[in-house]
Amino acid sequence: MVKEEKIKKVEDLRKKIEKFSTVGLIDMIKLPSKQLQEIRKQLRGKAEIKMIKKSTFLNAIKNAKKRKISELEKHIPSELAMIFTDLEPFKFYLQVDKLKSPSFAKAGDLAEKDIEIKAGPTSLLPGPVIGELSKAGIPAGVEEGKIAIKKDVVVARTDDKISKELADALKKLKIQPMKIGLNIVAIYIDGKIYLKEVLDLVKIYPEKLKEAFNQALNLSVSINYPTKENIKFLLAKCFIAAKALEKFGGGK
Repeated sequence: MVKEEKIKKVEDLRKKIEKFSTVGLIDMIKLPSKQLQEIRKQLRGKAEIKMIKKSTFLNAIKNAKKRKISELEKHIPSELAMIFTDLEPFKFYLQVDKLKSPSFAKAGDLAEKDIEIKAGPTSLLPGPVIGELSKAGIPAGVEEGKIAIKKDVVVARTDDKISKELADALKKLKIQPMKIGLNIVAIYIDGKIYLKEVLDLVKIYPEKLKEAFNQALNLSVSINYPTKENIKFLLAKCFIAAKALEKFGGGK
């Protein structure tokens, strides 16, 4: 009976893999069940999340007909779950990223971005906490009966490991520098696998595109290369040049 159940689980998973166009691997480590249930609620009708045993997963992708899906084996996380959807991978990844919620840092966590603490008053009362803040690299003193941060300070850079002292200090200051949500490590679609570092580009791509457009626009104007996007700037440039010639060239 146990063997039949395992075979059924593998077959059910294989069918799910075949059914959905986009299949993703999730690392569930450090994701509290409360957040998982909320995310499932938000994704209802858009995606399915399923906790999977590694052996079930390996057998399912081995028997799946999808081209190159077996290469997902190289990216199995420590606590495996799978996500299934028919949405385009990058748009879906962006939706999932927006579902992350702020969280306090724990000792050993890696800073997701620079953690900066601004100068100013806090709600903390004077006492041993001043020493605790100092140990965490946070300059503090007493002002008007409350602890105040003396100056702006960056206590951790991106990817720095957070110490216990810093994690405790940030919690006392009610600073939540981390985000909890689905940690998608890889997504498969149409024979291609996109890893997290590639999927993350969707968050900065619009700004990079704007930056590239502005640089191209400035270059085209500087070399006087006309396009429909820059023609008004070129006309303005010509007008300014003509006025200058009129003023200094003796246009009488």
